[in-house]
Amino acid sequence: MRTRSLARSGTAAVLAGLLAAGAAACAPVESPAPEPTGSADTQAQLDRLTVAGAGSMRGYSRERFPHWRNAGKNCDVRDTVLQRDGTGIKLSGCNVVGGRWSSRYDKRTLTDPSDVDIDHMVPLANAWRSGADEWDDDKRSEFANDLDRPQLVAVSASSNRAKGDQDPSQWKPSNRDDWCQYAEDWIAVKHYWRLSVTSGEKAALDDMLGSC
Repeated sequence: MRTRSLARSGTAAVLAGLLAAGAAACAPVESPAPEPTGSADTQAQLDRLTVAGAGSMRGYSRERFPHWRNAGKNCDVRDTVLQRDGTGIKLSGCNVVGGRWSSRYDKRTLTDPSDVDIDHMVPLANAWRSGADEWDDDKRSEFANDLDRPQLVAVSASSNRAKGDQDPSQWKPSNRDDWCQYAEDWIAVKHYWRLSVTSGEKAALDDMLGSC
């Protein structure tokens, strides 16, 4: 009788353990919070930008933003961007003398480096009006030669010159497919360099993010 009781006890214990394990397995698992998307991060950056009126152009000149920096013998940051953004690059030393570039602003394909401009995503004059007037020339040079943020991009000379120093409330790429990336890049630069935006500029950027 004692042996049979022990066997029953052991069976009951095993069943209890299996039921407990089953209950644990069926218990709802708490899902991790979703990671923020790139667009969500960009929207948060936009919301943190200081909104202010455009500052004065008094004292401005492109020479206050020294560029292009040397990047090797007879080469500079312009050559670096041309090589980075192009395909089939041909070099003479480290100077870019040939290649193929797709201009994201207007979907033009370019094969002559002289037809390519290196656009400052946030134009130098716009930066001056939104806070860079208070920097020294060394910091302005860092901004004008910034290869770490999306501040420098190889595009058609015609689109770059049409843009001039206008903000997104005044000029947008004719290629609407680029609006999302353009807004994200503009915001990333202004956020990193702590430059302000006008109310119209912020509204235009917010609208462009809607295309993402």
